[in-house]
Amino acid sequence: MWGRAPSPCGDYASSVMENAVPPRAAAPGPRRRDRHGRGMRGPIAPPQVPLAASRAEAFADLVQDSVERLERRWPQLADIDFLVLEVPRLDGPGQAWSDEAVPLGGTVPAGDGRRARVVVYRRPVEIRTKGRDERAALVHEVVVEQVAELLGLTPETVDPRYGED
Repeated sequence: MWGRAPSPCGDYASSVMENAVPPRAAAPGPRRRDRHGRGMRGPIAPPQVPLAASRAEAFADLVQDSVERLERRWPQLADIDFLVLEVPRLDGPGQAWSDEAVPLGGTVPAGDGRRARVVVYRRPVEIRTKGRDERAALVHEVVVEQVAELLGLTPETVDPRYGED
């Protein structure tokens, strides 16, 4: 219980201290007050809102948008897997790329029961772009170039608007 301290106010202060109740614990529940003045705790937006998407998810969406745009003209793209990887792998020890030679994408031809693949490397593309629109344009260029390589065509044949930006 609370200790009793001598008070110059006499009996009034001592009676208040005797009847004091210690603070109770916060009530259980999903919403708790942030005592530091930063508002309510919890996520800023629900998970289905784009604000909650990570950079990797947003990048994968750009690749998907580009693929869907090309599939209207080239239905055979449904037989190709499109992947997003963080960075390209070096083939052997002691290898390195210069700034100009780091690949933005790559292809893996079909074979041994495996489907053909187009790979877009997220970090090299992000480093070379400043905004979302510029990133979307570069992602589309990379996808067009890699699809053209797999199909044995020129990028201009795959997408007539290639190189216009």
